[in-house]
Formats: sequence, C-alpha cells, structure tokens
Amino acid sequence: MAEEKGARRRGPKAAAGAVATSDVRPSGADATAIPDDGGKGIHDKPRGGQVYRGNGLAGTTPRDFLVQNLDHGIGLVYTLLSFWTRFYRIGHANNVVWDEAHFGKFATHYIKREFYFDVHPPLGKMLVALAGWLAGYDGSFEFKSGEQYPEDVPYTAMRMILATFGVSMVPLGWYTAIELGMSRWACHLVAMMVLFDVGWLCISRFILLDSMLLFFVVFTVFCLTKFHNQKSRPFSIGWWSWLTLMGLGIGCVTSVKMVGMFVTALVGLYTVEDLWEKFGDLKMTAREQVQHWVARVACLIVLPILVFIACFKIHFIILNETGPGDAQMSSLFQATLEGNVFGENPLEIAFGSRVSIKNMGFGGGLLHSHPHQYPTGSNQQQVTCYHHKDANNDWDILPRWEERPYDPEGPIRFLQHNDVIRLSHSATTRNMHSHPIPAPITKLNHEVSCYGNSTIGDIHDYWVVEVVDDALRGSRANVDKIHALTTRMRFRHQVLGCYLRAATAMLPQWGWKQAEVSCVPENNPRDTHTYWNVEQHVNPRLPPYDFKGLKSPFLRDFWHLNVAMMNSNNALIPDPDKEDILASDPFDWPFMHLGLRMCGWGDNQVKYYLIGNPIVWWGGATSLIVGLVTLVVYLMRMQRQYFVMDDKEWEHFLYVGKVAVVGWTLHYVPFIIMGRVTYVHHYASLPTLYFAVLMFAHILDHFIFSSRTLPLAAKGVAFGICAGAVAGTFWWFKGVAFGIDGPINEHWGLLWRKTWNIYNLQ
Repeated sequence: MAEEKGARRRGPKAAAGAVATSDVRPSGADATAIPDDGGKGIHDKPRGGQVYRGNGLAGTTPRDFLVQNLDHGIGLVYTLLSFWTRFYRIGHANNVVWDEAHFGKFATHYIKREFYFDVHPPLGKMLVALAGWLAGYDGSFEFKSGEQYPEDVPYTAMRMILATFGVSMVPLGWYTAIELGMSRWACHLVAMMVLFDVGWLCISRFILLDSMLLFFVVFTVFCLTKFHNQKSRPFSIGWWSWLTLMGLGIGCVTSVKMVGMFVTALVGLYTVEDLWEKFGDLKMTAREQVQHWVARVACLIVLPILVFIACFKIHFIILNETGPGDAQMSSLFQATLEGNVFGENPLEIAFGSRVSIKNMGFGGGLLHSHPHQYPTGSNQQQVTCYHHKDANNDWDILPRWEERPYDPEGPIRFLQHNDVIRLSHSATTRNMHSHPIPAPITKLNHEVSCYGNSTIGDIHDYWVVEVVDDALRGSRANVDKIHALTTRMRFRHQVLGCYLRAATAMLPQWGWKQAEVSCVPENNPRDTHTYWNVEQHVNPRLPPYDFKGLKSPFLRDFWHLNVAMMNSNNALIPDPDKEDILASDPFDWPFMHLGLRMCGWGDNQVKYYLIGNPIVWWGGATSLIVGLVTLVVYLMRMQRQYFVMDDKEWEHFLYVGKVAVVGWTLHYVPFIIMGRVTYVHHYASLPTLYFAVLMFAHILDHFIFSSRTLPLAAKGVAFGICAGAVAGTFWWFKGVAFGIDGPINEHWGLLWRKTWNIYNLQ
C-alpha cells in the first residue's frame, strides 16, 4: 500500500492519543449538509450512535426531510427487493423439500399438543408451529420427505411467514454496516451481498429454522454495534435499550439453536474487552465500575437465561399430551402428560411383574436388550439403554434359581429393599448378567449382558435391589414396598458388588449407537446414573393405580431435556460403515468446494441446489486472509515507526476487523473440532458467512472506498464492478434458489467447479 502524506507518512512515533491533523473532516452542521459521503467512513459518524443527524432545520423543507431520512429510504428499498427475492415462486415446489420433513412434523406435534423430542431448543419450532396456525394448518399432514402437499395444507403461506425472517436480514445488514462506520459504498455492498446470496436466499424460502437463526444472529450483531456507538452516553435510555435488546437477541438465538452460543461468545468477548478498558479508566469511580458490571450481568446473562428458560416453559405448557418423545423424559414427567398409559399401572411392584426400567441420570433411557451379540468380550447378548419404547424394553422380575420358581397362582410377594432378583428379558427369556469382563466402551467397568434362558443360568444373574428414596414418601426408611414411577433404586450385582450403570457412552454401529450399560465397581451413592425406577408396570394380579396427582419439578425437567438434547446431538457422528453423500468437510465451505442437493433430481421434479453466490463466498473467504495479512503488515510498519493511520482510523480498523474475524472464527472453528456430521448448510445457514461478508466490505472500504488518494470516479468504478459482479452472479445462479424445472442437463453454465454435483453425469 503506497505511503501517504499525513496519517501514513514516515516519521517519529506520535505521542499516545495523538491524531494526525491532515485531512481533518468538518463536523456539526457543515458536515451534515453533505448528503453524499463520497466514500467517507468512520470520520463522519457522530458519536453516541446517532447515525441519522439533523442540521438544525429538520422538517423545514422537503430537501431537509429527504436528507434526514435518506438512509431509511434506502433501507426500505432494500427491504422491498428482499421481499421479492424471498417470495418469488416460493410455492413453486408443491412437495416436502429437504428438512421440511422434520420441522413441519414438529409443527404438527405442537398443533396436536403431542410431546416430541428434538436436539434443538424449542423457540424456532414453536415459531414454525405459529406460522402453521396463522396460515390455518390443522396438523393433519405427516410431512413425509418428498411427499406432495395436499390442497388443505397451506405450505406456501407457512413458507412466506418464515421467509419474513430472511427478508429482515437485508435491512439489518444495511443498518449494521452504517453503525460499523463503513462508507456509503461499503454499506450498499453489504446490503447487496445479503440480498443477492443464493445460499441465504434458498435456505430462507422453506419451512426450516435457518431463517430464524440467521435473523436473530444478525439482529444481535446489529444491537452490538448500536450499543457500541452509545459508549459515550452510558446509562442513557438509548444505552439501556440497546443493551437490553442485545440480551434479548442472545436469548432468542440460543433458543432457536444451541449454536447461538457462538454469537453469545462474541458479545461476551466484546463485553470483557469493554469492561477491561473501563477498569483502566482512573476517572471512573468504583460505584460506576460496579454499575457497569451489574448492568451487563443483568442484561447479557440473566435476561438471556430467563428467555431461554421461558421458551422451555411454554414448550412444556403446549405439549401437554403424550407423544413420540416421551421416553426421553423422566417417568414422573411422563405421568403428567394427558393420554399416558400409566393409569393402567399397578402401584406396588411384585415378583412376576413385567416392567420397563428407566435410568434416572439426566438423558437416561430405558434398560434394553435385543438378539444381537457383543462382537468382543463375552460375545453374549447385548444390554443397552434405549430412548424409545418397544417390546425389547420389557423385563420380568423373578426369584433366584435356588428358590421355588415363580407361581402365578401363589401368594403375591412384593418387591422390597435388599431383595435379590433375576431380571429376565421378556422377548428372549435371557437373564441380565454380569461378569469380570471389561465393558466394550468403559473398560474399567464390567460388561453387562444377557445369558442363558428360562431354565439355564447361574449366580451371576443375581441383582440386589437397594432403595434410595421415593418421590412421595421420602427417605428409604419410609419405603416399605417399591412403587412404580416414584421409587428410586439401585441394582447391585450380588457376586461382583458392582452397580448397574448407564451414562453417556455410546456403542458403535454394531450396538445401534445405543447407550452402553455396564457395572461400575465403585460405590458412589450420589451417582444418579446408577439410579433406576420402574416406568411401565404390568401385573394382572394387581389393581391399577391413579397417578394423575403426581407433579414433576419444572427445573428438573428443563435440565433433563437439555442434557438429553446435548447427548443426542453428540451422537450425530459420522458412521464409518456408511457413506453420507450429503455430508461435507468444514474445509470445503469457504471456497464452495461442494454444494447440496435439497431434493430429488429427476427431470420432472423442481430442483433446489444449496450453493452460495461465488463472488460473495470467495470474496468473503479471501478478505479474511487479506485482512489478517494487512494487520500483520501494519503492525510491522508501526514497529518501524511508520504512521499507518491516525488513532481514530486505527481504532475503527481494529474494531470492525475484530467483529468480523472473531465472529467468523467463533462460528467456523468449532465445526472443525467437533466430531459430528457436518453439511454445507452449517456454513450457509449459520452466521459464519455473514461475518465474512462484513469483512469483505470492510477490506474494500479500507483500501478503496475510504481511500484518501483515489478519486471519486475510481471509487465509483470499483463499486460498480463489485456490485455488478454480485448482482450478475445472483442472476446467473438464481435458478438454484427459485427452482429449476425440467432436465438439469439442459441448464448449462452452472458448473463453476468440477466438484459440484449439479449435473447428472453418466
């Protein structure tokens, strides 16, 4: 970069806080009288976040009014254009596209009020259900993948309601660029890149969570920039308003998907840096320091947590009937749902009862077995924990081998503390068994298997029942008989002395990725993963009991569901035995190595291909590299006593760069580290790309649009080339988002990279 006079001259290092005097801009009324910034950036932004300024004559003439509201007018134009791109042909595909099969189904559960389970928090899915309810959907459709929508399912209206979140991204991008102090050229470029990226466009036009996730992240970043511009007016109404809205944004984005924690981390790092600077301000009193801390804790920690918890509370209130996700929750919670079968359960457990046994650790499942053997160890029948209800979860409580066999006509013998039992798997008649063989995953524990049958067994089939307590009767001393649902107990192996345990270790594909069950030698009475309760109970000799009066604590249910969500998400790891043709590696994303077919690819099907605008994606990725190189060069020049720029320019360069680079890194790097399956939409539908867009505009702004040496005409030409390239590539690839009809091979010119699987190659 050529050295310039004034701010970029070589000379002795200026004193701290010094600002170059050359090229100082006018302020006040003189500055505001210029309607076109001519590419000027942060120098012309007033302090305190008041981006839209008056000249003292507001409203006196139409011209004054136009000048005052020019930015809003431009924002309105971009909003109208965004409505067109998001709504055009939005109902063209009349079949269930891609993940509409999941999120449309969740809307059905909400409308029917059936409890379900999913790995994502509930806010986004509740908004999908709200869109369905507003559109008149009655919950009668199953949303099977690829199935055609019936006439009574208002899928187009549902898509339009949800696409509104995608529409809002465009004006938010425009205003965020303004608040970041970018030049007018760069602000237009940000808005155009958000408007014309076909990846964001495509993913915003269906019944998905992605448009909501993107909206709340972009909204949170916008609030961050607004709050930053209020730094000179702490504790003013505007300061409190944007701090509170930023907290609400954090709460909402984490309530849509847990990846919202990444933008929460961005806000957190900004806040730590801000408070650290204030800590070094000797003019600030201790009371003011405490007030700043309390304000941020209240708005950025307490408020988002309350929003997050409130979403789950509403979730539980709506889903008050039994449904397909019951087994993920505690037995006590299931008993509170309408329509559950626990009303048919006898209360007291007896020998001869057929039961399902629930692990009480957070995220615990049902004790399970199936006619498949361990490939290592004993090679006996597997025992696992399973989170869905089926017949393989049923066990018969029987006496020891040396005792008289269970007599269904004999006296009833109720199960009590310290009773020794056999647990016989009802479907295969094999007995739950343990022996000094290492468990398949947790090698320090003993393997638990099923062995023998109804006539063959040994002393390794014996388990001692130890009562912990009861939800209604209290401590063990008050528990004379073991009750279904409410009694917590442990199973100690009589020979080995170990305790039956199910935690978060997942078996490989040969164990159907179910949770490992083992026998832990250590006796830890506080380990809830060794706690069990009887859930389903069948015994025709005992009368049913009314469990309707049972209550399940909300905070425990809230924590239980979140742990189950986390465990299920962690289980989404690549299967080495199967090839997922849709999966991609995070290193494939920034330069669009791969795309994703969102639907069937037949000649008579409407085809959607998830790929980005090449100029936006490639330019954004390149700008991150250029930005880091530029920072290193500037630091080296400054170390050699060159003036790179004045203090205000340098502060602005670092501020925008940190928001963009740190935001991009926080959203991208975790996907490299984590072991779960990844797809290209994890880049397109997450805000990773948004931060790359901000960086792209920032680099162009720094080197071109805000340059003091380039003439205005050159800046206009550069902007025209960039804007034209963005708009032109959008127009070229618009079909992948609006839908491609007919044979795909007839649509030439879309294969810009050989790795894209757009065409049907023989």
